[in-house]
Amino acid sequence: MGQKNLDKLLVQIGERIKSLRKKEKTSQLELGNIVGRSANQIGRIERAEGNPTIKTLYRIATHYKVEISYFIDEKKENNI
Repeated sequence: MGQKNLDKLLVQIGERIKSLRKKEKTSQLELGNIVGRSANQIGRIERAEGNPTIKTLYRIATHYKVEISYFIDEKKENNI
């Protein structure tokens, strides 16, 4: 995977996390507390400035009741 594709994937992950968070009306601070990260870390992930760990993605997916693959599969955008 080239850097351009990785950057695109990080943007997609961040957008999907933000979308789920907004849909549930959860703040970055609240989500951070739920998954064991700071609000700043959640913000960096949402802006594609930081790489979420698998553990963090798993905790977010579990909280929002989606499969972890939702964040990385291009075809799953509208399937939640």
